Amino acid sequence: MDSVLRLVNPQRESDQRWVHTALAKLAQEAARSADTHLLKLNFPGFHGIDFYFKDEAAHPSGSLKHRLARSLFLYALCNGWLRGGQTVVDASSGSTAISEAWFARLLGLPFIAVMPACTAPGKIRDVQALGGECDLVDDPAQVHARAAEHAARGACHLDQFGLAERATDWRGNNNIAESIIGQLVLEAEPEPAWIVCGAGTGGTSATIGRYLRYRRLHTQLCVAEPAGSAYVHGWRNRDAQAVASQPTLIEGIGRPRVEPGFIFEVVDRVIEVPDAASIAGAWLLEDLFGNRYGGSSGTNLVACLQLAASMRARGERGSIVSLLCDRGERYAQTLFDPSWLAAHDIDLAPWTAALRASLACGRPPLSA
Repeated sequence: MDSVLRLVNPQRESDQRWVHTALAKLAQEAARSADTHLLKLNFPGFHGIDFYFKDEAAHPSGSLKHRLARSLFLYALCNGWLRGGQTVVDASSGSTAISEAWFARLLGLPFIAVMPACTAPGKIRDVQALGGECDLVDDPAQVHARAAEHAARGACHLDQFGLAERATDWRGNNNIAESIIGQLVLEAEPEPAWIVCGAGTGGTSATIGRYLRYRRLHTQLCVAEPAGSAYVHGWRNRDAQAVASQPTLIEGIGRPRVEPGFIFEVVDRVIEVPDAASIAGAWLLEDLFGNRYGGSSGTNLVACLQLAASMRARGERGSIVSLLCDRGERYAQTLFDPSWLAAHDIDLAPWTAALRASLACGRPPLSA
């Protein structure tokens, strides 16, 4: 039989070599980056209830979005959407953009972050320091359309809002849920009563909720959200067309519309947190841990205390796990700036008092 001649396509082989090299770099990065710490706290007002906070700010790019950015790049590469030298674009209020810029630099790719013009200046600087370009949009509702314009000109759109819940392997592969449950194995309460997170793209809550069911755990999932966000209304009514009833100052969560990655059915409870309470929570976290974290971490803390107060009232013991989402230094000119707070009519004093009373006495920090 005559030998079969293989037609060689030099461009295809070159593209394939680049993709293989890029995938190897992502695998090497994952192997170099140790998992993030799970930090434990106990408070006088909540005897018998352990609190754990997963420090996602410890990732090389400074937030929990490091995991998502890696997954989005892997998804684009393995789907054949991304090639060497191609510009990468995504719409982001900051943390995802920073993580994507970090990975784009690792792979030697140009990166454009389409961001609301009101994004914290520290986040814009971080993207630029990593070699990324920031395309600032006055109307936050137009960031998706602007990203699509870049994609129409040939950029690879990572599309965190459209793809987050499918790009991450919720069954394992060191996703955040698997990491949390694995780190709790030797603890007194290895199966937590609650895990608390926010909803930006919806990817984190979808991953955690699916994983809990996949592992047949009794742990419940709570989404902590700014008051009046689209997720709050959408979850309550199972309404994919829901929109926010009020804006929020908390970046990264509190979306104005229901995103494709919002999977309402895997969430057991949603707690609405006023912006001032979230910011007071972020300030309190600095006292508790000695490090600053962003506003969404404060949102999570408030929700954890609200859940713990309910557990205490029912005489329940157990553990609650939540996330420290990103570095607080990015908000030095906003959430941690007294003049910025005054300009936005934010008074932290009553909320700080309520949170400290909750820690000391087990009171719910939010009124019913």
